[in-house]
Amino acid sequence: MNTLLTLNEVHTHIGQYHILQGVNFEAKEGQVTVLLGRNGAGKTTTLKTIMGLTPATKGEIAFRSHSIKKSPTYKVAKLGIGYVPENQGIFADLSVEENMKVAMRKEDTATVERQQYVLELFPDLKKFWKKAGGHLSGGQKQMLSMARAFINDSPLILIDEPSKGLAPIVVEKVMEAIVEMKKKTSIVLVEQNFMMASRIGDTYTLIDDGRTVHSGNMKELIDNEELKRKYLGIG
Repeated sequence: MNTLLTLNEVHTHIGQYHILQGVNFEAKEGQVTVLLGRNGAGKTTTLKTIMGLTPATKGEIAFRSHSIKKSPTYKVAKLGIGYVPENQGIFADLSVEENMKVAMRKEDTATVERQQYVLELFPDLKKFWKKAGGHLSGGQKQMLSMARAFINDSPLILIDEPSKGLAPIVVEKVMEAIVEMKKKTSIVLVEQNFMMASRIGDTYTLIDDGRTVHSGNMKELIDNEELKRKYLGIG
């Protein structure tokens, strides 16, 4: 299984604050790699650092064996890394259709086919195709945000807290969608909901105080009560 993304001893500063202090992990093709840790551990900053939004000050980030550490965000996206931010990042005044069009890098046959696939994955988006993004429910906004990232031919998508603030029935729909998306792309997922993370994740990386403290197969973490209690506060 090929490695798509590698982070090696990545450090990130935001102003005077040293947020990431040694993050290491790999994301492989066809897998969901889950970043886990308590609030404030550095998970969101890790995704932003990969995208070049909060550039790394030390260490190495490689996508398909090529360094992207110093690449601006638009170049990272053009290389094939999609991003679903925690705040969803949709345009509230634009319709669902317009949000999707803005996200497209090109309007070719393959993109149109992916759009049809996305609308089958998220039927609510088809139902509210002409509705403004700001008028959607929280779950529908999350679906639109994920669909925007998936509309392009991105071999890797970073998704930040997709279950945050959603009702359990909507969380189930999001989980099902991610499982389907995994058939066509690879995913790095930040998720506080351990039930969701454990059901869809293939591998995990635990981050604590800006450092990677443990990585491995998700099945191993499910059975490791000590790690879950120490770093996630559950058990």
